[in-house]
Amino acid sequence: MTLRRLLKGMVIPVLLLIGFAAAAQETILVSGKVSDSKDGSPLIGVSVAVKGTANGTATDGNGNFSLRTTPGATLVFTYVGYLSKEMPATKEAMTVTLENVKTALNEVVVIGYGSARKKDLTGAVSTVSSKDFQKGNITTPEQMIAGKVAGVQITSNGGRPGAGSTIRIRGGSSLIASNDPLIVIDGVPLDNNGVAGAANPLSFINANDIESYTVLKDASAAAIYGSRANNGVIIITTKKGKGGKLKVNFSSVNSISTITKKLDLLNADQVRAIVAMQGNATQKRQVGTASTDWQDVIYQTGFGTDNNISMSGGIVGLPYRFSVGYLDQTGLLKTDHLQRTSAALALNPSFFDNHLKVDLNLKGSMQQTRFANEGAIGSAANYDPTQPVYSNSKRFGGYQEWVGVDGLPELNAGRNPLGMLYQTFDNQKPRRAIGNLQLDYKFHFLPELRANVNLGFDVAKNTGTYLVPDSAASQYRQKGSFSQNQQIRRNTIADFYLNYAKDFKSIKSRVDFTAGYSYNNFWTKNFFYRGLNANKDTIVGSTPPNFAYDIPENTLMSYWGRLLYNYDSRYFLTATLRRDGSSRFAKENRWGWFPSVGVAWSIANEAFLKNSKVVSDLKVRVGYGKTGQQDGIGNYDYQARYGLGGLSSAYQLGNEYVLTYGPFGYNGGLKWEELVSYNAALDFGFFDGRITGSVDFYKRESRDLLNSVPQATGTNFSPFVLANIGSLENRGVEMTLSSTIIKKKNFSWDVNMNATYNENKILNLTVVPDDPTYKGLPTGGSEGVNGFVQMHSVGYSRNTFYLYQQIYDSWGNPIEGLFEDRNRDGIINDNDRYLRHSAVASWLFGFSTNVNWKKWTAGTVLRASLGNYVFNGTFANRGRLNQVLGNYVLGNASTNYITTAFRGGNDIAMMSDYYVQNASFLRMDNLFVGYNFGKVMKNGTSLRVNAAVQNVFTVTKYKGTDPEHSGGIDNNLYPRPRIFSLSVNLDF
Repeated sequence: MTLRRLLKGMVIPVLLLIGFAAAAQETILVSGKVSDSKDGSPLIGVSVAVKGTANGTATDGNGNFSLRTTPGATLVFTYVGYLSKEMPATKEAMTVTLENVKTALNEVVVIGYGSARKKDLTGAVSTVSSKDFQKGNITTPEQMIAGKVAGVQITSNGGRPGAGSTIRIRGGSSLIASNDPLIVIDGVPLDNNGVAGAANPLSFINANDIESYTVLKDASAAAIYGSRANNGVIIITTKKGKGGKLKVNFSSVNSISTITKKLDLLNADQVRAIVAMQGNATQKRQVGTASTDWQDVIYQTGFGTDNNISMSGGIVGLPYRFSVGYLDQTGLLKTDHLQRTSAALALNPSFFDNHLKVDLNLKGSMQQTRFANEGAIGSAANYDPTQPVYSNSKRFGGYQEWVGVDGLPELNAGRNPLGMLYQTFDNQKPRRAIGNLQLDYKFHFLPELRANVNLGFDVAKNTGTYLVPDSAASQYRQKGSFSQNQQIRRNTIADFYLNYAKDFKSIKSRVDFTAGYSYNNFWTKNFFYRGLNANKDTIVGSTPPNFAYDIPENTLMSYWGRLLYNYDSRYFLTATLRRDGSSRFAKENRWGWFPSVGVAWSIANEAFLKNSKVVSDLKVRVGYGKTGQQDGIGNYDYQARYGLGGLSSAYQLGNEYVLTYGPFGYNGGLKWEELVSYNAALDFGFFDGRITGSVDFYKRESRDLLNSVPQATGTNFSPFVLANIGSLENRGVEMTLSSTIIKKKNFSWDVNMNATYNENKILNLTVVPDDPTYKGLPTGGSEGVNGFVQMHSVGYSRNTFYLYQQIYDSWGNPIEGLFEDRNRDGIINDNDRYLRHSAVASWLFGFSTNVNWKKWTAGTVLRASLGNYVFNGTFANRGRLNQVLGNYVLGNASTNYITTAFRGGNDIAMMSDYYVQNASFLRMDNLFVGYNFGKVMKNGTSLRVNAAVQNVFTVTKYKGTDPEHSGGIDNNLYPRPRIFSLSVNLDF
């Protein structure tokens, strides 16, 4: 769906909703000032709404407001952290004071299928609003809350524009299935499979449109999403219209990206010295006279601009918000380029005296991307630095290349890194539209009962081409390469629920009950194209099957109910039950039950603490729940089926190769992977909420793990098949602490801290528990290493390293090829490998602080990780003499060769625990300073300016370029840049 069609489709709903608006009546101008009831300071951004209408405004930088309304109207004043207030509108200037709430517990929190008062919650729920987001150049929205929420680890997938992040909530709960949380945007759950042609599915979402994040971490909170909530839930709420006069906001963020650290490689003089001393005659003839830093050649200073304009207000009682954004960003790697155009529309009218509320949310995004050939990163590390970038010939595009005796590019040589970049054209054009219409009707005859219908869609399409011309050395023998790709995704959702909420004052109780039904369908169409060379000739053996496309599809259906009960604001109960059915399982295993229960006791509301001037909040929470998992597995893994094999299974018929069909492995007994979760917590607050925090203890056990198990030889099936075998446990503690250290009229200082300890352990992986013959499930490949360097093994954490124990000399230097014979059989083989250290961190820390002084504001965000280890693949693969002299042509090595003097050997030598390094780190993610100029024009236009630095510094003992690797293996990571940005924000 194109953006033009999307916007065109908005016109009809807008006109229909405008048609419901009431006729204009006589109006009066109402104005006044809103201030804090204690210190008299003006309150900025207070919502001032005319009760029962969409008409409203907000206070300016001095707390003043004005709007037109009908005589006799009632104004409603609301502000986060303050008690709401209603006052009759008057022609005289109004003086309004709002009372600060002891804590923010009256705040309404989105919890999935509705909302709840924060004080009624019994689960582990964290909310981050727009005022607390990270500042600067934000390409993908999850970056805004990195380090902000305890138990949530957000690790960027590298420095590529729009690359996104790996998100883990309370550690990973699965081995083979997905470990990604469910992300819900305005009631539309996203598909974790992403969109072809995009570096990250969240890169389509404009961060400027986001109002808040709510993170559901434990099963008591997340079980309302049942089968999709194993890894937690992140609910994103976007900005809505608030009615009133037209407000226009323009923001522009312009940034420069620079590389922070390069690989430590030998320079040209060092390579020449090695060749002179140890090279043979051929190698001495190959050595060049140039001094080329190939990393300097392939990297550049990146530039980015992100411009957004939004309009909000009300048209004849119809609140709206419309925004358009344009992002243009170049990466650190030359030829890497991302352009994104986005638009969003929110319409939020109410009808029939606010009994019917309508929310229409539409978001569209188009990207145009050229992906740089990331193979150039590894090539720059390997290529001979004594060679020049260009040759004296126009052949191969003019780039210097190694040529064999036949005059063609040497088969066993690397390719010119710059040539790989400029002679690879990987262009993708993904588009995506997300939207929903939500109707919420409060029955006239029973106002406590509401019916809610939510109809949503998530549609994406990508078309792309990949071209390497026939002049490029990398495809010279194949006469170049040309391929096309196309994919369409269509996810639809339909939800319906009834909600009954009522306060029974006679028995001091509040009941909030919800019951509903949900339907999700996930449909994909993958197109197949014939493989071609750059001349558009068919490549032998690449004939596509006789069908043009494949259409995988799966469906989820759910029934659910939730009860929130509050007795006297002291005792709370949350009970949830959801029944999910998935088409990914056979009929007898298709449905699963997912219950949860949580209770809480607000000690602060007991008589002996209720009037305390010290304790403003003290609450104990306990929760239990079970959630399911089926993401990350195939749509048809439970069915016997045949499929097309690869070129290895092709038969030659004359000059053509015909691809053949064969059986896939399957397991008809597949069923839900389940996660049982326990949570116990203490929330606290002191001195009218000046100090708040919580401590959460949790235990999460994944049962019936969706695991990959080997097939018996000769079955003619896949070597591995999915089965429900094993269990995995995470247990830990989360701590948060927030404090307003200073709060005065012209100066305030806030500090927020969080810490998480998580212990991850695999409990079982076999049908027979404690099977001593089963070592575990190998995982974690590293470049240049023929085998896996990690193992999922019982009694250890996920991604524990499985390597040989290095022996060192008296000086503490590793002895090449000498390892501990751990079983003392006189042979060094696979039986001598051992398990030690994990890629999973034990401790995570987050720290943020903001200072406001008059019109100035400044802040910083820091993150730390302790106990995580990384296999330094660069050292293992490149820290050897044979990287310089061991190939057909000269190459390069990393500088750790100077320390070890390793010459290079078999695969065992590269699987040494010497290469496992402590990757604990402290990183300053963000540092910013801003100034609010206030009104700069007579028409009331205000101006704010911010300067920010991202990825400011990293403190670590890790010897590679970057200690953060989500899988624990360092393989040519696209460098994370340091970004300097300047943003301008204008409100009209």
